[in-house]
Amino acid sequence: MTEQDQKQLGKTLWNIADQLRGSMNADDFRDYMLSFLFLRYLSSNYEAAAKKELGADYPDPNAIGNGGKTPLFVWYKNNPRDVAAFEKQMQRKVHYVVKPQYLWGNIVHLAKTQDEKLLDTLQKGFKHIEEEAFSTNYQGLFSEINLGSDKLGGDGDVLGRHRHVGGCLRVFDRAICRGIGEESGGVLYAATDIEHPLRHRHAR
Repeated sequence: MTEQDQKQLGKTLWNIADQLRGSMNADDFRDYMLSFLFLRYLSSNYEAAAKKELGADYPDPNAIGNGGKTPLFVWYKNNPRDVAAFEKQMQRKVHYVVKPQYLWGNIVHLAKTQDEKLLDTLQKGFKHIEEEAFSTNYQGLFSEINLGSDKLGGDGDVLGRHRHVGGCLRVFDRAICRGIGEESGGVLYAATDIEHPLRHRHAR
């Protein structure tokens, strides 16, 4: 990532911070951003491997008229008897499994549609990664993430917090999408790319 890209990313992240963090300090805010980034990375990597594994059976995302559901969400629904064997194969090949409802694409869809299940699904997704996604239990990996916290804004109102976090997730996703270049083979921003502008801004 170039210095200019880092500056632009930092500006975008701190615009999100102005909306999202409320009474949250910069270090806490960084924990949330890195957690979102990690989920997005796991999802992207998993979906790419699933597409390769399923081949022609992988649903075409451009042909899905199902309200924005991800291809794997559709495949799971249409092939319930094959799910166990598929997940066993994915554990063998990529060493983890992310259930369709917890993939980043579905989280962003819930954010875009302002679905009331957004925060609950995202929190459960982090728990799923900690306890079920990998063969090793990573209990406590997201221990600092509390999507029910009043620190996330919304003036203590649950629906307000949903709208607040949902809007920030959409902006975050667009910012990260700009970091995926064809020349790099679609590689996402590294965690250090996020940490650098956050540390720099916090130090000022």
